[in-house]
Amino acid sequence: MPHPLVQITPETHNVLLHLAYATPDNVAGQVIYDRAQCLLHRDAEKCLRQAVQNAQAAGLRLKIFDAFRPHEAQVKLWETAPDQAYVADPKIGSSHTRGTAVDLTLVDALGAELDMGTGFDDMTSASHHFSDQVPPQAQANRLLLLKLMEDAGFAHLPHEWWHYALPANDDYPLIDSALLGELSPMQAVA
Repeated sequence: MPHPLVQITPETHNVLLHLAYATPDNVAGQVIYDRAQCLLHRDAEKCLRQAVQNAQAAGLRLKIFDAFRPHEAQVKLWETAPDQAYVADPKIGSSHTRGTAVDLTLVDALGAELDMGTGFDDMTSASHHFSDQVPPQAQANRLLLLKLMEDAGFAHLPHEWWHYALPANDDYPLIDSALLGELSPMQAVA
């Protein structure tokens, strides 16, 4: 059985990476990940490749904030979240701990983020996909991201404009973080 995770890099996937939880510049105010790697389940990675092509056709690129999240990181995020309604209980697991979710935004040709009305991980009602609390241009940008991602096979999470996951994500098992040590160089650049 092939390893379930594939590494996502700017070189292999033509995306920008700003893994927020690998820095203290996030909602928790501290480093959440021990490893600054962007990983996705191989099925989600295939959809991401399509989303990258969709964004390119619109003259844009994707900027990824988070993808696979090890259980230990999910626990730390749960414990530090200002509002646990926006974080999955680590006892249950999440689409991130299954490797089937990606948090991202759109950037222009110069790498500037499109206005989405709130920042990544804004745990307020303004971050909900169809919030009327954001300006019309931000809402249009959210709808564009929604279209690009859904056309690639992802489903959106209604209360986080940046979060997309495989539709049948509960069909995927949680991924043991011990498997990270088993990633071969071939899988890391697939």
